[in-house]
Amino acid sequence: MTTRKIGSDTTVLADCLEVPGIGFLPVNAFVLTADEPVVVDTGLSLPDRDFLNTLGSVMDPADVRWIWLTHPDRDHTGGLFDLLVAAPKARVVTTFLGAGIMSTERPLPLDRVCLVNPGQTLDVGGGRTLRAFRPPLFDNPATVGFYDDRTRTCFSSDCFGGAMPSAEAAVDGTAAELAPQDLRAAQLLWATVDSPWVHTVDTDKYLATVQPLRAMDAETVLCTHLPPAVGLAPRMLDTLTEAPGSDPFVGPDQQALEQMLATFEPAPGGAVPPQAM
Repeated sequence: MTTRKIGSDTTVLADCLEVPGIGFLPVNAFVLTADEPVVVDTGLSLPDRDFLNTLGSVMDPADVRWIWLTHPDRDHTGGLFDLLVAAPKARVVTTFLGAGIMSTERPLPLDRVCLVNPGQTLDVGGGRTLRAFRPPLFDNPATVGFYDDRTRTCFSSDCFGGAMPSAEAAVDGTAAELAPQDLRAAQLLWATVDSPWVHTVDTDKYLATVQPLRAMDAETVLCTHLPPAVGLAPRMLDTLTEAPGSDPFVGPDQQALEQMLATFEPAPGGAVPPQAM
């Protein structure tokens, strides 16, 4: 994982995963340096990641007051329980459903949970409030992003995601560095991979969910699965409106998997190399 500042008080904790046939998918968490510091998601749940150590290079984990869990998928929760130990005053911001899903793996202490639904706000000190919303695209019913009007930043969870052509672009790049047509293609592919239901919903009702984000007039979009995007929100929102009419994603079948595996040498012990999966 690497870290970098976006603006004066937001830090990206950047990581990525290679997805064969798709590219390098960013996996970001964020730190919002408010009066009551906020950590947004906690990285991948892989044994070789040390989220707490990376966070410690940005701030003392003991100072964290809020852990905004945009949803409880395993690429968002890797460092959660370690952080709860290291940050004894922190509370997990989630929904009733999100807390329930997390508790199927390991119970969340309910006295350290703060339930915030879309449309509600969270006070993080200094007169600063974060406005919760449901993104137009999501892969988990507990998904809740938020808008910080102090910095005009939209924290969108998985919505707006897109795989990058290289690990460097995924971890160190920005969305603006991609050609517009490449960013559009990456976003539409991810939309069909991550939110396949978009092809089956009432299009008018779906498009209505995009309008609140236009009204936000965000300067910066920070997505779990896209490099930071500054000044691109209108164009990226236009791309979201195309998702229902885009081609559905069809993943590799068993024959394709066997062909992929045949191109890799077995790792020690017969394990499949990570890049083959």
